[in-house]
Amino acid sequence: MTAPTDDRAAVRDAALWIELLLRQFPELLHELAPARRSPSAPPPDGARPHAARGRTRAEREEALRVEQAHGLTPSGPTTAPLRLHVSDTIRDITDGVVELDEAVHDRLRLPRPRRAQVPERLLRVAALLGRASEDAVLAAHIRDETRRMARRCTRALGAAEPVVRVSGRCPWCDSVSLRAFPARHAVLCVNPACRCADRDCDCRTDPAHRHAWTQSAWVRLAEESGADLGELAGATADTAEREVHR
Repeated sequence: MTAPTDDRAAVRDAALWIELLLRQFPELLHELAPARRSPSAPPPDGARPHAARGRTRAEREEALRVEQAHGLTPSGPTTAPLRLHVSDTIRDITDGVVELDEAVHDRLRLPRPRRAQVPERLLRVAALLGRASEDAVLAAHIRDETRRMARRCTRALGAAEPVVRVSGRCPWCDSVSLRAFPARHAVLCVNPACRCADRDCDCRTDPAHRHAWTQSAWVRLAEESGADLGELAGATADTAEREVHR
């Protein structure tokens, strides 16, 4: 593959990651706090109206920061706990998009971008992808950053990691349990009963352990499992299209 083709692929993937962010970031804002409970609904068992407590100082400060940054107030009653892992994700993506927007403009020698909300900044970056395709370093940076933020957004929303079934049998347990994980660029055996011959392997003591093969081990894995090497490479290809359009 030639360098120009690589650059075009990076820009194409970046556009797809931006598409995913534009779709999921608003959902993330709605997930910031639990939904408001109907006033007519009976209180939980054992709960008393006067026992409810307000938000902690940290939660109040976080709610104010989000309201100021995005022009909204997290939904739910004031006694509802703030979902801090979602709040952290919103902060990370917001900061990341601001930095990316400014970096793209700086690299292309454009005036510093004006302040804007996350969706507008993402659209601004997307509009500059054509010019960014002429700069291999910039194109790769946009792709990598938008991919990182999109995947974090997806995880915060509770979406499962993409998995691709591949042919062949696990060399250790002989099960048809080999799966490719594109986000990790690895192949894993998903059989929880799989045990290997290595006495020092964690599979003997950790029930959550899964045998994994990174790219350097795929040739041997294909030989020992009967899998097709080309299929392994294709299934583990880190492409935006697979994740955005699944």
